[in-house]
Amino acid sequence: MGGSLEQGEQAWQAALREVKEETGITNLLLYSTNTFDQIYSPLENYIYIAPVFVGFIEEDDHVRLNDEHSEYKWLSFKEANEYVSLPGNDEVLTYIPLLTDSKTPPSFFMRIRGS
Repeated sequence: MGGSLEQGEQAWQAALREVKEETGITNLLLYSTNTFDQIYSPLENYIYIAPVFVGFIEEDDHVRLNDEHSEYKWLSFKEANEYVSLPGNDEVLTYIPLLTDSKTPPSFFMRIRGS
């Protein structure tokens, strides 16, 4: 899931907003992983850098997709790697499981205020 910042919005606020808009999930514990997704755009000659967050939800939360999406699928990190299309996403999906392999965040993740 990705999106862009609205005026005056911080990255973590955008992440929470995008999750809510695209899935209807509002009860989300959001954590910073202290890693970043980076993409170089040769056409515009800039480097796009975005923080990577991990969200934890309750198992009984129900996804309600907005009109931007027609379906969703829960995947393991390994399975998700087969679907990524942006450069660098595969590195992020390889890095995150090294940090956690459980359904609860490790203590060194930084919980985001407001989530």
